[in-house]
Amino acid sequence: MKKTKSLIGHSLIRHVIVGFVAIIMSIFFWFSRLDWDSEMRLWRAVGDAGWMLFWFSLITGPLARIWTRSKGLVLWRREAGIWFGIIIFLHVFLILNGWMRWDVMQFFGYEWVDQLGRYARIELGFGLANIIGMLAFVWAMILTATSTDWAVKRLGSATWKWLHNGAYVIFYLTLAHVLYFYFIHYTISFHRSVPPNPNWFRYPFIALSLSIPLLQGLAVLKSIRQNTQKIRSSSP
Repeated sequence: MKKTKSLIGHSLIRHVIVGFVAIIMSIFFWFSRLDWDSEMRLWRAVGDAGWMLFWFSLITGPLARIWTRSKGLVLWRREAGIWFGIIIFLHVFLILNGWMRWDVMQFFGYEWVDQLGRYARIELGFGLANIIGMLAFVWAMILTATSTDWAVKRLGSATWKWLHNGAYVIFYLTLAHVLYFYFIHYTISFHRSVPPNPNWFRYPFIALSLSIPLLQGLAVLKSIRQNTQKIRSSSP
């Protein structure tokens, strides 16, 4: 048992384990939508796997404050965050290379219309959702690049913590981005087809997303209660 704990204590071992889990989750999501186009199925599976890692990295802190026995999960937070960055980089690359074909106008929701002889806006909200997603992606890359002990020393503890508190900004940006594609973009439209079956992960995604502010709120309430008890016990 002690030997196992010692091995898990090594960051490299944790990276291998988290990377393996990320691959397994990607495969699971890929096989869960066999009726979708293969290209779309791939980047969506990768994105969902990345989201699961991000969700885990966000809940470990508040969960440890609520339930002290879960503090061991905090040890895995950095590796989960780094692999989230790696996976989400792949997700964005697959979309830009496969779906967008590196077309900037299409990224912003415009398509070339032969009858008009120019680009025209086709997808209302598509460009805004992509901009929100890209902002989350850029911030995620910054956090991934600074998720090292070297970065902590160079930036200083206070600056590093301020920067990485931005993970919650990424969360809310990603939430807005994903909700658009889950509930607005892939609906019946006159000019394009939609997947034959809705994305089954829509409602689990909402439940997981809601669990993050819920755990944060419970952790804050517990801290308030503990501080109140300390004040009462110290007062004459």
